[in-house]
Parts: sequence; structure tokens; C-alpha cells
Amino acid sequence: MEALEALLNRVSVARLDEPAPTPAQRELLFRAALRAPDHGQLRPWRFLTVEGAAREQLGELFVRAQLARDPAAPAAALDKARAMPLRAPLLVVAIACLKVHPKVPESEQLLAAGCAVHGLLLAAHVQGIGAVWRTGELAYDATVHAGLNLADSERIIGFIYLGTPAGELRKPQPLQPADFVAAWPSGLGAEVER
Repeated sequence: MEALEALLNRVSVARLDEPAPTPAQRELLFRAALRAPDHGQLRPWRFLTVEGAAREQLGELFVRAQLARDPAAPAAALDKARAMPLRAPLLVVAIACLKVHPKVPESEQLLAAGCAVHGLLLAAHVQGIGAVWRTGELAYDATVHAGLNLADSERIIGFIYLGTPAGELRKPQPLQPADFVAAWPSGLGAEVER
């Protein structure tokens, strides 16, 4: 697949089956992630892989987080939390590792980590691997952060679900660049309205 084709046609794939990406495919996923733009070469990211029985352990961590927020959580909510990591054969927890730096604010480091995830998603698409980037309240939960041994300076930016697409890939919605791009300043010489 050519690079532009991948960029123009990547879509999220929510329905995922076995098998998980092979070791060789994973190597390419992470090599692509590591090519993200990175002001100061801080490499403000790291990744945790979760598969096999570890997915069930992550589900139990999600249950503990749910109960910490709501001790009276209904059984259905706990079952949903427990099942979340089972939706794909491989999960990657994408973590921004924020550093104090005089020229690279945390906001730029978060963007760099997000670009790393985008590189991983594109590499998945090129290899025919289904992938979806999920966040939700568990990504920001203190119980989950503690259970994954995150440092105070680290943030989960997403749970990346990876596997074999179940069914046909959806077609990307056509978007027109003109709807999102404009020249600045528009109307040279015109006064800015206030």
C-alpha cells in the first residue's frame, strides 16, 4: 500500500478478532510510532502491551476503578468494564511521558505522543491490521494509573485495540479540505470585525 493511500483511507476498526499482530508486525507498528515529530527529541511516550490473560487482569483493574468511583455500581456496569479489554486480542496502552523542559511545554509533548499513536495506527492499516484508538473515563482514572504503575508525570492518551478486522472495513467519509482550510488573512486590507 502506498503512503498516500494509507493516509487517505485509514479508518478505525472497532470489531476485532484473533489473531493478534505477529511479532514482526508489532515491530513495524512501534518503529512507525517512534518516527513521530518530537521537538527536543524527548521521546515523550511509552507503550504497554496487554494480551492473553493480562486482558482479564486489565478488566479486573477496570472493575476496581469503577467501584472506586461508584461503590454501588450495578453488576451490568461492572460486567461491561470487565469485558472491555476482551474486545481485541491485543491492547496497547499509549502513555505520554511528560518532562519538564524549558523549550518544550507539556502540550507539545502530548501532541508528539498523539502523533506516535497515529503512526502506529497507520502502520496497522498498511499491514491489514484492524485498530481503534479508545479513551474514555478509564484513561484518566487514578486507580487505573496506579494499577499500570504510571508515574505522576505520565498520562494515558489511549487504549489501542488491535486485531484482525471482523468483516469489511467501512469506507472513510469523504471530507472536503475547503471546509477546513482558509487563507489568512482573508480579504487583504479589510478591517477585522470586532
